Amino acid sequence: MSTIFTKIINREIPAYIISENSRFIAFLDINPLSIGHTLVVPKKEIDHFFDLDDDFLTEILLFSKKISKAIRKVTRCNRVGLSVIGLEVPHAHLHLVPLNEMNDIDFRKKKISLKNSELSDICKKIQSEII
Repeated sequence: MSTIFTKIINREIPAYIISENSRFIAFLDINPLSIGHTLVVPKKEIDHFFDLDDDFLTEILLFSKKISKAIRKVTRCNRVGLSVIGLEVPHAHLHLVPLNEMNDIDFRKKKISLKNSELSDICKKIQSEII
């Protein structure tokens, strides 16, 4: 059964896609912890992150690096935190979360509600900063 991420990859449902290549896709979390919260997902449907082969693990971090730099520039955060949780969707993925305080990456806190126009604007700004 396809996950919601596979449906995004296959363009069966819409997403605010920041970047993609043949192996990975990055898109905004529509229920973010902070503005710019991005998910990086391998296009290969694998449940557990550390079941990815070594090449994929290396490449997902390098792919995430350029996105992280763009997020940091756009959001002007102190850091971009990285989290692998994987309980909410059974498809390996990374969370890139703009951080100014330790609790900015606390997944128990209330999520931010953004309008589609705000998500679209953030997406475009991050895209424009990717080198």
